[in-house]
Amino acid sequence: MWGPGNNQLAIGNRQSAIYAAAAVLSLLGLADAIYLTVEHVTGQSVRCTIIAGCSEVLSSSYAVVAGIPLAMVGAAAYFSVFSLAILAAFGYRVAGSLLTPLIIAMFLVSLWLIYLQAFVIHAFCQFCLFSAAITSVLFVVVLVARRVKSV
Repeated sequence: MWGPGNNQLAIGNRQSAIYAAAAVLSLLGLADAIYLTVEHVTGQSVRCTIIAGCSEVLSSSYAVVAGIPLAMVGAAAYFSVFSLAILAAFGYRVAGSLLTPLIIAMFLVSLWLIYLQAFVIHAFCQFCLFSAAITSVLFVVVLVARRVKSV
């Protein structure tokens, strides 16, 4: 029998799938951020293979905030997104509510960092751009999840 309960179940299943996708995406961002953090902490120079500019970006004053590598902050953010997305996928509504402002903040920071690369540092880092792309996709995924929730 089809009824309002089945529609709610279908919406819940779609939301779970969307949050699971967000969790997978966040793992890509987490891997990128951990790589950059390890390279920063060990003093290694990151080599760009697609575009030139990683060294300029990652050695700039903007790569560290209060003595903490920005990549480490990104790793913590991506881990938080992963954790909240998994909880939201399993139906914890509070996790989905917390996920939205976190990803919005990450998206805004990504926009700021792209601005810095383009207009202040005058160089781009492929790993940083990859992170910004992941964050942008996560932003869209969260918007979709909210839209599915309101349907």
